[in-house]
Amino acid sequence: MSTNIIRQIVLDTETTGMNKFGPHYEGHRVIEIGAVEIINRHLTDNTFHVYLKPNRMIDIEAIQVHGISDQFLKNKPTFSEIINEFLTFIRGSELIIHNASFDLGFLNQELRICKANSKKIESYCTVIDSLKLARKKFPGQRNSLDALCERYFINNGNRRNLHSALLDARLLANVFLSMSGGQIKMKFMEIMNTNISNNKINNIIRLNNTKCINKRSLKIIYANEQEKLAHEEYLDSIQQLNKSCIWRQ
Repeated sequence: MSTNIIRQIVLDTETTGMNKFGPHYEGHRVIEIGAVEIINRHLTDNTFHVYLKPNRMIDIEAIQVHGISDQFLKNKPTFSEIINEFLTFIRGSELIIHNASFDLGFLNQELRICKANSKKIESYCTVIDSLKLARKKFPGQRNSLDALCERYFINNGNRRNLHSALLDARLLANVFLSMSGGQIKMKFMEIMNTNISNNKINNIIRLNNTKCINKRSLKIIYANEQEKLAHEEYLDSIQQLNKSCIWRQ
């Protein structure tokens, strides 16, 4: 079994707006960074979240998207004040971003403003664009974060009013894990694939069965017709999404 630790950081940003002509980031600044950590495909409680003072006004159109005001950012740190903490958090990871070129354009501009000869984000970690993965997996379909949340039955209700970098990073983490995940081996398959002898396996099964017999009988509650119908509808959605459903094989 591989003991390599795979550390992934799912990241999102909010900005003062975007440039309509030329580079999309030119003349604008990052005002929020949200990032969550995944270790070996498990979300941890380790996050990076900060609001930033951009030293410029926020476009009205941008405020309508994220709801962050100039007044709210008045006493927040600048990017130069958090740059070391931020780079330490992402360093050496696989950085997962939806439409990565958008966020990287802004972040690399922030690095240039702080340090004239600064390296790019890509020098500190590898980058995975989840939008490209989604387009490859679902060609010709809507692949926005909202669309993917809907496709994978991930609750994004809190995002419908206003966007938030940390909220979006958490949603994207769940989308990415669902989108990139495959069938996981069951525990009993792991046992069967070890060098445990058949006699030992039989003894384990016999012992467990004896314990079950000695326990008080449990009441069995069967699903009603409405619950059976809801279950079949859910399996239909799984089969439609993945072209197959292991529970019907």
